[in-house]
Amino acid sequence: MATGIPAIVLDGSAMLAVINAALWTSLRVGGMLMVAPLFGTRTVPRRIKGMLALALGFAMAPLAGPPPPLPGIDPLTVLTVAREVLIGVAIGFVLRLAFEAGALAGEFIAQGTGLSFAVLADPLRGTNAGVVGQWFYLSFALIFLSMNGHLMLVEMLADSWRAVPLASGWVPTPEALRAIAEFGARMFAVGIQIALPVVLAMLVVNLAFGVMSRAAPALNPIQLGLPASLLLGLLLMATLTGQLAGPLEGLLGDAFALSTGWLG
Repeated sequence: MATGIPAIVLDGSAMLAVINAALWTSLRVGGMLMVAPLFGTRTVPRRIKGMLALALGFAMAPLAGPPPPLPGIDPLTVLTVAREVLIGVAIGFVLRLAFEAGALAGEFIAQGTGLSFAVLADPLRGTNAGVVGQWFYLSFALIFLSMNGHLMLVEMLADSWRAVPLASGWVPTPEALRAIAEFGARMFAVGIQIALPVVLAMLVVNLAFGVMSRAAPALNPIQLGLPASLLLGLLLMATLTGQLAGPLEGLLGDAFALSTGWLG
């Protein structure tokens, strides 16, 4: 006796509940995608960002807990929506600060090597930036992807819902906002540490050419100063690029820890 295909029963109320939970979850994901590096750039179309936010929202809806029982659009609903978007923006902003450390290091190196005049449109950040800063920013992006940073970002979102579910009454505290500001100081420190070896080496080279120009002005060593500085700067940058994984890994570890720790 042949068995028939089991009937599929669609429950309208259950489907609406799933869609409601996914839309609430998409708020935090969308806020993160607006400012996160790589995903929040102008090169990624808005439709792609919206589709990715909805897809991740549907996938992570079970982790976010039950949605808040809000009857309609009222002040509490608006505040809850603003809170979810704020959490997502803060998570993406902290991660973006980690990438800006590479761009900052590139700007310092460009000043020392004489490449500060080389400025191009940066599609990843939507501004005009130095070529050296873009190089280090792209290097950070490649290292981030090679470390499965995009998967770590999804895991960080899941941890944020474990810390602050949808139905919780969490509000940001001054200590949490101060922790994000202090991470900005950490970003500046790491950027300076990355650029410091190259900057000091270029300072020694420039001082050497300055002493030579004073000791033997007839040789006119200044004419060789700029080409030598450019060549040495490129060699030092090529050497430094292979050593970026360590500082970036430590900075990303702090960023991931802060992105969920400030919610506690």
